[in-house]
Amino acid sequence: QVQLVESGGGLVQAGGSLRLSCAASGRTFGSYTMGWFRQAPGKEREFVAGITRNGARKYYGDSVKGRFTISRDNAKNTVLLQMNSLKPDDTAVYYCAADLNGLRVSALLRAYDYWGQGTQVTVSS
Repeated sequence: QVQLVESGGGLVQAGGSLRLSCAASGRTFGSYTMGWFRQAPGKEREFVAGITRNGARKYYGDSVKGRFTISRDNAKNTVLLQMNSLKPDDTAVYYCAADLNGLRVSALLRAYDYWGQGTQVTVSS
């Protein structure tokens, strides 16, 4: 069983920044591929960013490329999402997710085995 707890969400003005954090339980965090997803009201959950087990490779959704950065610290069982140049369209609940078996980052929801409860990000115009 893996528990994921997100934090760092909040209200920010357009153009501002936020850093989300996801703390994971488990002794084998370094073996999980990790991802961030988001879901806006009335929309499907979408892939935001993903990172391989050792952090060597990172992938981003088209809408956040160049603005968001994913990173991880396996010693602290933590994955971060630095969000810069935020836009009102970034408003959503953000979820982190763990893929226990992935060798590569997947943008598909069904690839992930565990999910956090989500943290709200609201960007005002």
